[in-house]
Amino acid sequence: MEEKIKKLLEKLSEIEEKLGEPEVFVDQKLYKELSQEHSRLSELRDSWNYYLKTFKELAENKELLLSEKDPELIQVIKDELENLQKELDITKARLEIILVPPDPRDNRNILVEIRAGTGGDEAAIFAGDLVRMYQYYANNKGWIVETLSTGEAERGGYKEYIMSLSGQNVFRLMQYEGGTHRVQRVPVTESSGRLHTSAATVAVLLEPTEEEAIDIDEKELKIDTYRASGAGGQHVNVTDSAVRITHLPTGVVVACQDERSQHKNKDKAMRLLKAKVTEQKRIEEEKKVSKERLTQVGTGDRSERIRTYNYPQNRISDHRINLTVHNLDQVMEGELDEITNALVSFYYQKKLKS
Repeated sequence: MEEKIKKLLEKLSEIEEKLGEPEVFVDQKLYKELSQEHSRLSELRDSWNYYLKTFKELAENKELLLSEKDPELIQVIKDELENLQKELDITKARLEIILVPPDPRDNRNILVEIRAGTGGDEAAIFAGDLVRMYQYYANNKGWIVETLSTGEAERGGYKEYIMSLSGQNVFRLMQYEGGTHRVQRVPVTESSGRLHTSAATVAVLLEPTEEEAIDIDEKELKIDTYRASGAGGQHVNVTDSAVRITHLPTGVVVACQDERSQHKNKDKAMRLLKAKVTEQKRIEEEKKVSKERLTQVGTGDRSERIRTYNYPQNRISDHRINLTVHNLDQVMEGELDEITNALVSFYYQKKLKS
């Protein structure tokens, strides 16, 4: 890692020189690319300098511990060593994520589809918790959140919830959230206090660009309108404003009822339809190249899981990368960086090896 960082920091000096050249400023595309790379490498430099500083302090405190005789001071040094080691680990993780080079898709808009899986009412409540977690995460990152479709459950949470996220590094950090998420806790719906396991599924779709969007013929669509309704009679419309669209060639069905205007519901449904049809086309193309493909969402059964949220132990485990952290309460408040960064780094390393 050290050798790689040193080479990149040499590149930083070159970029700084180029940014000072008048002809680069004239070429706005080149200027933007160089500015983004300069920002990334500046962050790398600052993190690397902090890593070296922390590493030096850690070594000095270890030496100090060997010569210290006072029990109280020994405890103070041990506490300081523990804190410094944590800082070192956090900074190393930050360096690893910065070292993953930018991908052209990093800042692409995405659609996130969350559905209740196995577990009845508790699964719907957990789906609602995941919606809240991702919305908090989006707020922390400064992303824009737009709700496209919701299906509220009678006892709280959602049968399904679809939203779009846009902003810096939104796809980079969210692309590995797709899959089945399992929760273990005593639900509010459980009167006997028994630990319950349920699941919700998450799918992450890239919203197609104008160049990628499939041209969908209106003749290939079956469009139904109906009266919108919500759990407990909420948001009930007296007009047929809800829209369901079926793409006949692929069988993809989408629906939207959140807006009071039928026109707005149709627009949102079409955005979702285009993303789903484009994703289906991409999967078919991948299958031609490779027989093996990890699907994001299976049946929603609790056995097909990528991550487990254990409330009694305040523990969250991502089974793909054998990562376990004991800050579930913070993760559910949107503090997801430790997990998303670890996933980005892991799959980049895997890609390099393959």
